[in-house]
Amino acid sequence: MADNYKETECLVIGSGIAGATCAYVAARAGLKVCLLSKRSDPNTTNTYWAQGGIVYTGHDDSPELLVDDVMRAGRGLNNRAAVEFLAANGPRVVREILIDVAKVAFARNGDKGELDLTREGAHSVNRILYSADNTGREIQLALMAVLRSMENVEIITGATAIDVITLRHHSTDLQARYLLEDRCAGAYVYCEEKKEVVTILAQRTVLATGGLADIFLHSTNEKGTVGDGVVMAKRAGVDVINMEYIQFHPTTLYIPGEKRFLLSEALRGEGARLRNLRGEQFMQRYNPELRDLAGRDEVTIAIWDEMIENGEDHVLLDVANYIDEDPAIRFPTIYATCLAAGIDIKKDPVPVVPAAHYFCGGVLVDRCGRTTLSGLYAVGEVSCTGLHGANRLASTSLLEGLLWGYEAANDIVDQMSRGVTIAFPMLTSVRDWIPTGYVENEDPALIAQDWLSIKSTMWNYVGIVRTHQRLKIAIEDLRHMYLRIEDFYRRTPVSKEIIGLFHGAQAAILVTDAALRNSTSVGCHFIRSNKGSTRRFPAMPGGSEIAQHV
Repeated sequence: MADNYKETECLVIGSGIAGATCAYVAARAGLKVCLLSKRSDPNTTNTYWAQGGIVYTGHDDSPELLVDDVMRAGRGLNNRAAVEFLAANGPRVVREILIDVAKVAFARNGDKGELDLTREGAHSVNRILYSADNTGREIQLALMAVLRSMENVEIITGATAIDVITLRHHSTDLQARYLLEDRCAGAYVYCEEKKEVVTILAQRTVLATGGLADIFLHSTNEKGTVGDGVVMAKRAGVDVINMEYIQFHPTTLYIPGEKRFLLSEALRGEGARLRNLRGEQFMQRYNPELRDLAGRDEVTIAIWDEMIENGEDHVLLDVANYIDEDPAIRFPTIYATCLAAGIDIKKDPVPVVPAAHYFCGGVLVDRCGRTTLSGLYAVGEVSCTGLHGANRLASTSLLEGLLWGYEAANDIVDQMSRGVTIAFPMLTSVRDWIPTGYVENEDPALIAQDWLSIKSTMWNYVGIVRTHQRLKIAIEDLRHMYLRIEDFYRRTPVSKEIIGLFHGAQAAILVTDAALRNSTSVGCHFIRSNKGSTRRFPAMPGGSEIAQHV
């Protein structure tokens, strides 16, 4: 960035499948696009790490069958219109963008080279496109390669969004306060290379910042995925919804002291089975029909209960005895990662535990990704289309990000072509960023301790199994921490680390407050009565054994 001021037509904050698709479709129509990544490499996204695949359409499949599967996984709390829209239009956009344009190397079989399809938990048929066990990586790299070839797309890395700009709050034009409908006009962005805040003005702004699972002690998400987008939207007065629905992935590699590595649901889709440490398969006790292919919330709770009942700190995933295809070929990334940890999945059972994985709620949007703030869109995991309801069906997240990124861009192009824009004098009346403070220097030890407190509170009290008592304790502790963190934020020069902590603390409160307000136990918002005996929960990786009521 040459200075601390920039203008563009479409600002996209986030470079995963949703943001990249939105940027491509908008740029394809001729718009000037600015794509931001908070990391040094725009390919460092949650999309990149997605293993399993993306929903397409299978043999003997139908939109109606997919709708039934998605609604069942979401416990009927889904937005049916969004589910039907995805089922009817998703496969077409996969074909157009990923296969025809990006030319993603999905697995193929047979002499004719037909697309191969696999199945994952709670799907009725094989309908999932994949590329070994690194589907997300193939998609991410392919989309980014397309964007890099487009002259009207500027990709800015090391850029952390601080706030969305709204005319009522940030314009120096006094007439802006009388606008009946407030409007988003871009964002304030911290540029890590320059160590300064840049004002980026835009006719349309798209949040594609991903989820918030890294506010939990154990997470499958990329480091720093702490809810930036949903927090910025909430501060701007935008509606958010379903904040309590946090999906925990049932199977991540259990190596004490190491970061959680996701073990794709496709392993169980191909036949792998869960066992406790006594060697017993247990899923038939929890879901006799689907067993190991039950929904993620069911499998996660089953694993958790097995660990509690048996005093174990993990369970086992048996790949060797149930998958016919060579795991080293079908799942090369998983095979190599496990082997590096001393586990040969061709012979050895894999120790697994659940971890925070996916945010089913977010910024409320319509079919085109429009939020309740004019000019602001949200796509991908940061948004809540209502598709997932109370629990997400496997391999729908990539498709949701793709489809809503596509639709948001088309809506932006349509509005811009009709002249629905912010007048230049009003746009340029936006004031510069007001520095947060100069009093204290950033203290890494304080930031690290605050993060440990937030993540431990979220894991122990707002995690897989919740009670009213735990949630009350959590909200009190988090609000107390936030007051100190906010004061620290206001007094300290801005930095990526300070912004992340500030946003993460707010995201934790939003999730916990929503969970406390919703007394209905459903899907991945699992509540148990405070009454009953106190049991010792087994120590989770990196955590200590704690007494909790169940």
